[in-house]
Amino acid sequence: MLYSPNSYLYFIAVVYLVVFHLSFVMFVWSYWKTIFTHPASPSNEFCLSKADKEQYEKEERPESQQEILRRAAKDLPIYTTTASRAIRYCDRCQLIKPDRCHHCSACDICVLKMDHHCPWVNNCVGFSNYKFFLLFLMYSLLYCLFVAATVLQYFIKFWTPCHGKAAENCPKNELPDLPDAKFHVLFLFFVAAMFFISILSLFSYHCWLVGKNRSTIETFRAPTFRNGPDKNGFSLGCSKNLREVFGDEKKYWLLPIFTSLGDGCNFPTRLVIMDPEQLTVSSQNEPAKSSGANQSFPTRPLSESQNRLLASDSQWVEGGPEEEHVKSGAKKHIIVSLES
Repeated sequence: MLYSPNSYLYFIAVVYLVVFHLSFVMFVWSYWKTIFTHPASPSNEFCLSKADKEQYEKEERPESQQEILRRAAKDLPIYTTTASRAIRYCDRCQLIKPDRCHHCSACDICVLKMDHHCPWVNNCVGFSNYKFFLLFLMYSLLYCLFVAATVLQYFIKFWTPCHGKAAENCPKNELPDLPDAKFHVLFLFFVAAMFFISILSLFSYHCWLVGKNRSTIETFRAPTFRNGPDKNGFSLGCSKNLREVFGDEKKYWLLPIFTSLGDGCNFPTRLVIMDPEQLTVSSQNEPAKSSGANQSFPTRPLSESQNRLLASDSQWVEGGPEEEHVKSGAKKHIIVSLES
């Protein structure tokens, strides 16, 4: 088989076209999903009933208002409070905030697992589009890297300009002495390189956040559990933290398709300690809400996807009915043994 320089150039051109358009399409797709995916808000179960809302508005004492909120939140999957141990309530949206939920002043709504409001996408980054945001950063990073790498050879040749009158008279390793061509090469390389460096720092930071199972807000203000503030309260280990954002099926990880685990309203945590009173109630086949109105951390079973995350870490002993009740009570309180 004969080798010709032209066939090699055609092959390189085809590779460049395929890689360029593939990265560009994935970049635009993930960017589109990040922008136009509406931020997820708490479900109606976190809203106060009409009677509780009227009673809450009539009360002037914070203690009485908190009592109303505790009574309304006793069946909700809430395990975090404010720094003063109060139920997290949004007066603007008039609802009890789920764990990791925050009110966005720009969007004027409460956003589930809010990370930050991004002006570059004009949208809140949270539970519903956090995976899309990460993919947008990754594909934009690869896109800028590809552009900078392919232009680099011409950027180097720029410093050995050809002074021939026609482009066909220039040596192979030199660029024609054309001002417009030089400007385009310089501009394209520097813009791609600068965006690559800036996006690389942002993408690296969010990869670190995913590994720690934190949001940007939680990095600066740790969530408060029963034992106090803890930035690692929702961390399940790097592997499970990754699955919580990208899902169980790895074949969908690189596609801007929603595959995150859970419903955004409750999250598995290793910091909810077993309450002996609750365990006794559970052993008597009574619902968890029988523990009283002063329970600050209501109990509720995890969703199916969250149970899958915790299944491999929980070691339950098979036994009689008493042990089965203990197992059920411990599941409700999310008592798990996680890998360090």
